[in-house]
Amino acid sequence: MKFLIIFVTTLLLTGCFDSSDLQSKTDTAQLGKVTFEENCVQCHGKQGEGLTQDWKKRQANGMFPAPPVNGSAHAWHHSPESLMNTINHGGAKLGGWMPAFKDQLDGAEKQALLDYIYSLWPKDIQQKYDSRFK
Repeated sequence: MKFLIIFVTTLLLTGCFDSSDLQSKTDTAQLGKVTFEENCVQCHGKQGEGLTQDWKKRQANGMFPAPPVNGSAHAWHHSPESLMNTINHGGAKLGGWMPAFKDQLDGAEKQALLDYIYSLWPKDIQQKYDSRFK
């Protein structure tokens, strides 16, 4: 009988919570990961670690390589608006070759991408970022 009461109470309480928020966060995280894998991995690396040791040094063609986006480079120093601007307009103005994704990704994909990149950062970098921009 005690088990039945606990089971029914748990079942009733479960109905009090909105699981759509959790599902929405899960969907957004998955969208960000997929967007990163389809558009960014080839230049920024599988875990956002970058593909070259010295991303600050111009290459033979005069352009900079893609920097890491895992919190070990400068991405976290930039506001969300600045990061979105780079996603939209690319990196050519900054001396890189990142293409513009303004017309390739929709707003939800771009925001999920920023959220995913944020998730790659160590907790201390996330805290510094949050204190600056959130």
